[in-house]
Amino acid sequence: MKGKPEDGLLISPIRNGTVIDHIDAGEGLSVLRILGIIGRTTEALSVATNVESGQMGRKDIVKIENRELLKEEVDRISLIAPKASINIIRNFHVERKIGVEIPSEVIGVIRCPNPGCISNANEPIDSSFACQPRGYRCRYCETLITRDIASYII
Repeated sequence: MKGKPEDGLLISPIRNGTVIDHIDAGEGLSVLRILGIIGRTTEALSVATNVESGQMGRKDIVKIENRELLKEEVDRISLIAPKASINIIRNFHVERKIGVEIPSEVIGVIRCPNPGCISNANEPIDSSFACQPRGYRCRYCETLITRDIASYII
């Protein structure tokens, strides 16, 4: 680890991998779940929660060694952390910085909370949601999800 406690956050740098920064405070563990990192894992992880941030007040940070995220994974992260930035690290340096973009439509990623929705009825269709300023609207039954989106991500 680098620095002294009075310098702030003490997390070891990673040689290669991904750093997900500017995650809304409290959502870092949801990001891990979205990435399929639950329970035991072979990846070296660092998770910092409720870290002080000049921009956001408080934020979470996730570091994953030896893994670069796929576009689909970045799109999923954007649903719960729209201000996140993805840093690709190679040989201890930021090789590339990517901002997340909220897609206009999300297909097969969110489960509709309406049990009567056709997307929950063993039909051969994927869920489909339109991203709107107030939340995510199901294209089949018009149910609007306005909060706790992480609990509906498949």
